Order: sequence, then C-alpha cells, then structure tokens
Amino acid sequence: MNTKILVTCCFLSVSAFSQSIRGRVTDEANSSALPGVTILVVGKQTGTTTDASGNFSLQLASGRYTLRFSSLGYDTIEKLVTVAANDNAPLDVALKSAQTNLTEVMVVGSRNINRSVTDSPAPIDVIDVRQVTAKTGQLDVNQLLQFVAPSFNSNRQTGSDGADHVDPASLRGLGPDQTLVLINGKRQHQSALVTLFGTRGRGNTGTDLNTIPAAAIERIEILRDGAAAQYGSDAIAGVINIVLKATTNQLVANVNYGAYQAKYRFDNQKFDGGNLNVNANYGWRIGKNGFLNLTGDYNQREHTNRANTPGIDSTLQRRQYGDSRIKNSSVYANSQIPVSTNTTIYAFGGINFRKGDAYAWTRTADSPRNIPSIYPDGFDPIITSTITDGTFAAGVRTTLGNWNVDLGNIFGSNRFDYGVKNTLNTSMGATSPREFKAGGFQLQQNVTGLHFTRFFKNTLQGLNVAFGSEFRYENYQIFAGEEASYKAYDISKAAGAQGFPGFQPSNVLNKSRTNLGIYIDTEADLTKAFMIGAAARYENYSDFGSTLNGKLSSRLKISPSFMLRGTLSTGFRAPSLAQKYFNSTITNFVGGQPVQVQIAQNGSAITQALGIPDLKQETSVNASLGFTSELGNGFSLTVDGYYVRIKDRVVLTGQFSDELPEISDALKQLNVSQVQFFTNAISTRTRGIDVVLAHRTQLGQGRLNTSLGVNFNSLDTISVNTNEKLKPYKDLYFDLREYYFVRASAPPSKMNLTLDYSVNKWAFLLRFVRFGEVKLANWNYDPTDLDIYRPKVTTDLSISYRFTPQIGLSIGGSNIFNVYPDMHRADLTESGGAWDPVQMGSNGTYWFGKLNFRF
Repeated sequence: MNTKILVTCCFLSVSAFSQSIRGRVTDEANSSALPGVTILVVGKQTGTTTDASGNFSLQLASGRYTLRFSSLGYDTIEKLVTVAANDNAPLDVALKSAQTNLTEVMVVGSRNINRSVTDSPAPIDVIDVRQVTAKTGQLDVNQLLQFVAPSFNSNRQTGSDGADHVDPASLRGLGPDQTLVLINGKRQHQSALVTLFGTRGRGNTGTDLNTIPAAAIERIEILRDGAAAQYGSDAIAGVINIVLKATTNQLVANVNYGAYQAKYRFDNQKFDGGNLNVNANYGWRIGKNGFLNLTGDYNQREHTNRANTPGIDSTLQRRQYGDSRIKNSSVYANSQIPVSTNTTIYAFGGINFRKGDAYAWTRTADSPRNIPSIYPDGFDPIITSTITDGTFAAGVRTTLGNWNVDLGNIFGSNRFDYGVKNTLNTSMGATSPREFKAGGFQLQQNVTGLHFTRFFKNTLQGLNVAFGSEFRYENYQIFAGEEASYKAYDISKAAGAQGFPGFQPSNVLNKSRTNLGIYIDTEADLTKAFMIGAAARYENYSDFGSTLNGKLSSRLKISPSFMLRGTLSTGFRAPSLAQKYFNSTITNFVGGQPVQVQIAQNGSAITQALGIPDLKQETSVNASLGFTSELGNGFSLTVDGYYVRIKDRVVLTGQFSDELPEISDALKQLNVSQVQFFTNAISTRTRGIDVVLAHRTQLGQGRLNTSLGVNFNSLDTISVNTNEKLKPYKDLYFDLREYYFVRASAPPSKMNLTLDYSVNKWAFLLRFVRFGEVKLANWNYDPTDLDIYRPKVTTDLSISYRFTPQIGLSIGGSNIFNVYPDMHRADLTESGGAWDPVQMGSNGTYWFGKLNFRF
C-alpha cells in the first residue's frame, strides 16, 4: 500500500513539475515556417531550437516564464507564458524580419514618434549591430559601417600622426566634421584631433566612433540628408544616431580573434595584425519598465607591415608601413528608471581608454637627423598615443499636459596625449634620450537641452509639433611636451623628437565658446497619403555670431507599395575650436626629404600678413528627391538622389614657403621653411544617388535575405575663395594635392551586395564590395602623374553554427581573395608606402573566428 502511494505521488510530481510547452514560429511577413530559431527561458540555462517545420517543444515545471525568441535576420521578442498541468494549447509566435537597412523604428530624422523608417521623407538606414557583428570580421564601428553602408566611408591611415590612432569617417564624400553624431538622440562630442595628413578628412575634426564598443550598441541609424535645421551644426552631410542596448536578463559574451594574411611582407611572415576582442553585455530589469544595461569591451590590435613591397625601390620606402598597434578598453552603460506613471529618469554613457603605437617615417643610417652612435642602422620612430574619452548623459522625460518633455544634459571629453619612442633629438647629440612626452590636446563639450513634443491626433490626419532649446559649452586646450621633445639645443641641427616634435609653450592655449540654439520642428499629415514638414533653427555663437536655417520635407504615398519623398534645406557648420586655434610644427617628407612645416593659427601674425580673414561658418544648400517601393514577392527598393552645395568650406591650405616676401622673415625666425593654415578656402558641389534593393524569400528549409546597396557620388570645386593679396598664389592656396584630397573623401561609386542564408542552426553570409576609382596627386605636383587606384572588389565569406541555444561559432574571412589597391611610387605618395590610405585598405585577407555565448 505504501509503495502504491509513493508511485502515485511521484507520478503526480512529474505531472506538476514537468509540463510540455509546444508551439510553432513563423515569419510575420508570409507565415512561412522558421527553422533554427533559438528559444531561451530567461533567467534559466535551458532552451531549444525550432525544427525544419518551425515547431518546438520544451519541458518546464508549472509556473510563469519569459521565453525569448531570437534568430539571425529577425527581431528578438519575449513572450510571457504560464505553464500549467493539462494545458496543451500551442504557443504560436511570428517574428519580424530585421534587415540591415530600412526596417527598424526610426528615431533620427523625425521627432514624430508615430513615424517609421519606411514613411520618412528622408532616406534612413538602420543597421542592426547584433546581426552584423555576428557574421562579419569587422570589430570596430568605423570598419563595420564601412562595409555595410554604401554612403559611409572610412579608412585606416599610416604615417599620419594622430590619424593613425583615430580613423576619420564621413557620409556622402563630405568632411568627417560635416556629419553629426548622436548617442540615444543626444549630441556626442568630437575628437580633440584635427587631421593633418592622409587621404581623408584633411583639416577636419570628426567624431571618434570607435570609442563606443559595438557590443553596447543595439542599432545605428544613419540619416542621409542635411539636418542642421533640426539638429544644429555639423549635420550638413547627415546624422548618425547610435542607440545603446536596453535588453535585460540576458548575458551575451563574445570572444573574437582574427589576423591578416600578408601577401606583401619583406620578412616572409605569413600573418600579422592579430586582433583580439573580448566583450560582455548584461542588463538588469528595474521595476516594471526600468533597466540598467552594462557593457565591457577589450580590443587589442597588432601592427601590420606592408613595407618593402615587390617592384618598389626599397631605398625609397619606409621600413615600417601599416596599421598602428591599438589597445582599446571601454565600459558603457544605459539605464532608465520610472519614478511615476508619466516620469522616467534616464542616464547613459561610458569611458574609453586607448593606447596606440604608430609607425613614423624611417630615418636612414646616413640621414642628418640620425646619430649613428645611437642607431647605426638608422631608426623608425614610433608615435604613441594615450587617449581618454568619456561621455555621461542624464535627464528626465515626463509629460506636462499633453506635451512630452525631455530635460537632459550630456557631457563629453576627449584627451589625446602624444609620446614618441625609438627616437632621438638630433640637436642633443649622443646624450639624447630615446623616448619623449610630446604634449597633446583636449576637447570638452557640455550640452543642456529642453525639448517639447506633442502629437495632435485629431488635427488634419495628424500633426506633430516639436520645439526646444540647447545650450552648448566647448573648451579646447593644447598642452606642451617636455622641453627635449621640441627644443633645438644645437641650432644647426634638427630640433625636437624625430617622428613628432612636441608641442611648445608657444603652442599652449585654452579657448572656450558658448552656443545657444532654438528650434521648431513640425510634421503634418494633410491626408493619409500626403505629409509635409517644416523645421527652423536659430543659433548664436559667442565667437562668430548668429545663423538661421530651415528645412522643408514632404512624402506622398502614390499607392500602398510606392511612395515619393523629398527634402530641401539650408545648413551650416561652425568651424571647430581646433580649426580656429590649432598651431604646431610638423615634419613633412617631400621626395623622401624632411621639411619643417608650421601650422599657423588663424589670426596669427603670419596669416594676417597674408590677409587671411577670421574663420566663419560653412553654409550649405541641401536637396534630395527619391522614392521607396515594395515590388512584390519580397522585393523592396529605395532610390534617392541628392545635391549638396557648400560655401566657404574650411580646409587646410597648401604650403607657403619662406621665399614669399610677406612671410619670409616670420618663417625664418621660427626655423621653418613652409607654413599652412586653416581658412574658408573653397566652395563645393556634391551630387549623387543612393540605391538600396532588398529581397527576402524562403529557400528550401531556410531563409535567404539579399541586399544591394549602391552609392554614386561626384564632388566638384566651384570656386577658390582668395583675397587680392592671395590671387597670385591661388594654385598654392588650394593646391593640386589638396584638391584631390577633398575629392578622395569617397570613391565616385561604392557597391555592396550581401547574400545572407539561414537554415536550422546554420547561417551563411557572402558579401561583395566594389570600391570605385580614386585619384590622388603626388608630392611632385604633376597633374599628368596621378596615383590612380582602379576599381576593385573585395569578397567576404562567413559560416555560423549554433551548437546549443547558448553557444555559437562563426568563422570566415574578409577580402578572401587577397585583393590590393594598385601600387605606386613610395617616395611620392602621401604616406610613404606603395599605397595611399584608400577605403578598401592595403592589408589583404583577414581571417577570423567568433565565439558567442548567450544565457
């Protein structure tokens, strides 16, 4: 009798504590089955995947659970379920496709919370970072966007001082400082670095996207349209909004490693540039709707070396030419805490520490800048960096009446400290140290904003009104290096640290400015098919005055599957504090010979002697016209043409020599032979077209997503803005090399074809990227002897497999056919290697493996 009771109790216990929950997962768009979907029980180390028919089952004890459904190529969702005895009702779930382009809820470009990407009047790309990073070799944000978004361009520099440590990036071939970057919709600070060398961003101060770890990002929204009237300065080319993760109760960790297969290395080493990345992300739920999401990220990238390439005279090349070594550590957080039904406190931000070693130009054994007793074989200086970047934002969102109110503040700081090692100060002779602290610079920004938004549902077919104000404070500093890093102890010999002369006390400065902006932004749906929008923004700067800009936009739905859209706006960009005040002495190599060059501050005695006026804001006229279409059978197409005319662009001029009588004495007193400076030198016109074609379909038991992104871009210089004193030097003021540097900000065409196939636990990605032809002028200033980089195609391939719902592996390669740009004379290129730094890179094939953990 007791045995029967025991067996009965065990049977009842199993029934109560081990129930079966089953269901089916389908594609929301066409109700087709989704195989290989991961189903995790939040907070427990258990889960399953769907079979070939999309079916799944789980054994769970009675109770309430949160199930998380996720699949590569689809939005992750959570379902709250109750497991009870004798309850066999199936759980059917439909997932929404998550493309790497126009499919997410949109934040940037409109303050209407009812507006989505597909009915926006301006073109917007939305990139699901989790989907992209899971399958591709790129680890940092700049390189990730470079190979995903056709209108985005970035490249790594070498022999370019600070630009070896901070990658310049741009939209639509415009300057890095003509793209505004936001984090969670708040203005992010720029880098303290002003780019002086290389093929991209010369004379610009951009935002360092790589300070934000990709592991902390949910998605990146790219508004490909002028938006200065909506968001203020820097938004001439567009806006990049980085949205941080807000997930909870899930630990995601990744271990990534890859290296380059070197086709060109003088020492026959097959692999270099090893790149290790380790990151983890976890979120805690706070109350019902609050959260705290935290990310830690560490990345270590080693040098590549592509010097002494075949067919190039080794005596004319640098001995070290390639990527810098970087150690990058970041901690980022995103949080939101409801304090009442209508009020929420938010905070986000993080800190990034970066240390870098970058190759400088070779000093040969017989160079007058070498001391043979210290370096009998010559030496290769290393420029080091210590970069500290921090962002902190906090605020409150609430409602007043029917108005949504956001009061917030964001503070950002970027500090760049230079060092030089494996070097010497020639003027100190054999007693010279081999390492120096060379000084640096810092930029800080604080923005306080008050924003009001209201949607009038019953006015017309919907009217959205937004207005507000922002107050911004900026501070820029330059600090000197140690004395031996810049001083000439023997005036007959070269002064300062070879590779990077330190900042001198005469360079030191501490400059600030303030800005007040007021805006209004409206959107009205006149009918369900026809929308118009208008925005205006007034800004006043303490250092150069006021500006007023406006924007008109419209969208017309011709049919449920076809929509016309267009915008017209004026814009502006205030010259950065670095462009206004930066001053230093640098060393250029012309035909392999060193030349001391002074970067003169705007308003200095030298620029005044040449009649250079004070810097003023750049102004622009932007226009775009395009359409979006659903072509049926899973096809979608967007086509957008654009026109951007910019007046008074700030650029770095050509080099004026000490032979000019107006500045001869001043330059000789500085012991430099040439001078450059920042000025509103040119006006430009950019025309282009963006095309995005996407297709999704069921293929066998899996899912195939295909996308084609194309950008055609043409930039022309309309005029060179000189005064009477400079007219005889017009070709020097904006010389041949500077002209081609501006044009090379983007190739004239860039195409991206991606095929993404998922089936069961497998995922395959094949991607082709074609970079159009780029032309650059040489140090010989010969228009008939340009460096021409013909169009090239790189091919990426990756294979992913999920062993369990918690563990997955991806392996693959970028540029698997080891394609390189065309080679050129190393003694005439900007960088002193066989290639200038162009968008496709010159490192060759990158092989990688990624291990993912998800609990």
